[in-house]
Amino acid sequence: MRLILSLFLVYMFLFWVTNWVLWSTKMSFDPAQIAAYYRGDPDSEFGAPPRPVAAMAENSHQHLFAMGMLLLTLTHLLIFLPIPLRLKGTLVVSTFLTALLEQGSGWFIRFGGAGFAWLKIGSFLALQAILLGLVVVLFVGILRPVPAERGIRGTPQALLARRGG
Repeated sequence: MRLILSLFLVYMFLFWVTNWVLWSTKMSFDPAQIAAYYRGDPDSEFGAPPRPVAAMAENSHQHLFAMGMLLLTLTHLLIFLPIPLRLKGTLVVSTFLTALLEQGSGWFIRFGGAGFAWLKIGSFLALQAILLGLVVVLFVGILRPVPAERGIRGTPQALLARRGG
């Protein structure tokens, strides 16, 4: 089981790396460039049009499902770590919320205004930090499992120790 989980986390780390590659080839950290990517730039040499709704919908369709499954898997594994339940809940909610903001911010920019470009940058950075953090803590959890009798109060390990199992 540890081998399977470790290999999965290697894939997740490579996914994280390719997120940065994709960002650097399509985006930048300049809000004006991000806004132009979604809203178009009529003043450019060839008058770049706004991002087509069909292309945005297709991208969202694929990403919402794929990210949902990825985050379900990562946060499900998080449940087994010996950390307090409140922290687990906060991490789960912030992971899903950040991913939704990252995906939705393109729509906000396209239809709500260029000012939402900062949301795209912030949510991308936050999501990448969360994904890397989850991969790291899950790797640590695989390499250094905590016995039930040493589990932190409010974790599955501690509950098992209290029940004698």
